Amino acid sequence: MKIALVHDYLTQRGGAERVFELLCRHFADADIFTSLYDPQQTIELGDRLVHTTFLQKIPGATKYFRLLAPFYYPAFRALNLQQYDLVISSSTSFAKAVRTRPDATHICFCHNITRFLWDTQTYLREYADYQHLYPLIEKIFKVMRKADLTYAQEPDLYVANSTEVSHRIQKTYSKPAVVVNYPIDNGKFAFSDQKDDYYLVSARLLGYKRVDVIVDAFNQLGWPLKIMGDGPERQHLKNRAKSNIQFLGYVSDEERCRLMAHAKAVIVAALEDYGLVPVEANASGTPVISYGAGGVLDTQIPGTTGVFFQQQTATALQAALVRSQQIQWDYHHIRHHALSHFSEPVFFQRIHQLISQVYPAQKISTNTFVPSIS
Repeated sequence: MKIALVHDYLTQRGGAERVFELLCRHFADADIFTSLYDPQQTIELGDRLVHTTFLQKIPGATKYFRLLAPFYYPAFRALNLQQYDLVISSSTSFAKAVRTRPDATHICFCHNITRFLWDTQTYLREYADYQHLYPLIEKIFKVMRKADLTYAQEPDLYVANSTEVSHRIQKTYSKPAVVVNYPIDNGKFAFSDQKDDYYLVSARLLGYKRVDVIVDAFNQLGWPLKIMGDGPERQHLKNRAKSNIQFLGYVSDEERCRLMAHAKAVIVAALEDYGLVPVEANASGTPVISYGAGGVLDTQIPGTTGVFFQQQTATALQAALVRSQQIQWDYHHIRHHALSHFSEPVFFQRIHQLISQVYPAQKISTNTFVPSIS
């Protein structure tokens, strides 16, 4: 059985890309397709051949990939995947549009609906440089929304990373989605029950991540806070922050692992579609203090693995921080919960079951789908 793995674009390294990296590692003989590929800015694929689209030939395309939005659907439709029996797409937008052979099976790991099309104003607040182009953008997006709805019917099966995303897929695309919580690469996270005197944020510094709420809360508390990550909000947040808050920018995987393992807690203030960071923190034995909506409702147990706050305000976060200090955290149990529910073997066992249900049994090679153990 020939398998193709398809991702929207490989020009950055976020949660969706980390999941795709796991898929690539697990399906080691599969061919990889994407619209644009910048090996210096994205996941590690070793010497695997990555097939790209005609967009790759455009100068500066990998840097300014967001500006090419109207061209992604034609690019993916032009890919020739006729030789593949199983196509697995990883998408928040475009990869779900690939053409497959009529008798092939297309499974889409949908990390979210196409957010910039269906929540345009919120998206543009993150990229203020484009805000003045809204009248033109809206005309283009109106056409793209119709295409998005059409191509959303292509996959035979949707896999959503959370209950929240499953509901969005059903509401927007009128397609059911099976919920399979995405795993972490547990081999990349070390455990420690010795916590240092700091709290931690790991996020791209974008408006919807609401790091401003976290900064305001810690400004008032005066507690030590370390912020990993970069983005267009960085300078604004640095100007807003007091001396107890440290901006680390990009850190290596090794340093990120160490910081997560030794933090008192990891703070998440965004409404996340799913959110790998809370699970990564738990795998390090570290509790999570998070806004209590979205994906964390699938991954966190209040009082056991973390604490929720119900409003995205500094006051609500401060109250949650104070509550967290009153809890006797069992760091070993926090890690056990993460590894027993969100590990690669658990994830791929579930995926194997789903593939077996939608793909003719006689064509499945059992060796292909043996869960990988880290």
